[in-house]
Amino acid sequence: MMKLVGPLADRDRWQATHCSIAKAIDLIGTRSAILILREAFYGATRFDQFARRVGITDAVASARLRELTEAGIFTKVPYQEPGQRVRYEYRLTEMGRDLFPVVMSLWQWGNEYLQPDGAPLAVTDSSHRPVRVGVVADTSETLEPEDVEVRVARAGREPRGDDSSTTGTT
Repeated sequence: MMKLVGPLADRDRWQATHCSIAKAIDLIGTRSAILILREAFYGATRFDQFARRVGITDAVASARLRELTEAGIFTKVPYQEPGQRVRYEYRLTEMGRDLFPVVMSLWQWGNEYLQPDGAPLAVTDSSHRPVRVGVVADTSETLEPEDVEVRVARAGREPRGDDSSTTGTT
């Protein structure tokens, strides 16, 4: 366990008010929010991609994307297809990109403890070395999303459809 020092050592003398973990969970702690982030790191930017790939209704996608955008995780960028009305792409901001280790940690944990037949997808750097998430004291080895590749880990196993409970299994 982590070592609590100073006034934190006596856990009965303080409360975890203003807890950063609680605040983060309040913002991104829903299944749909985490899976929207997964899809954003996979490259999704358009509303219909998020709704379809996460397997949520348009109403839920709209509400969640609005919350995440208002919080500063996404920014809306207008685009227009020829002959169509202006629409918006949702692009991760720096704040959103900083959630990459969070999403990767959940993926790693799920692979280790919830995939009895082994991880269906492999996560590697561009040199095909396995990538693991950990707590580091130095950021010199920190990988950005663009430095990471995802591939099927087991021969003969293909990701199953667009069902968000199995696609990518993250």
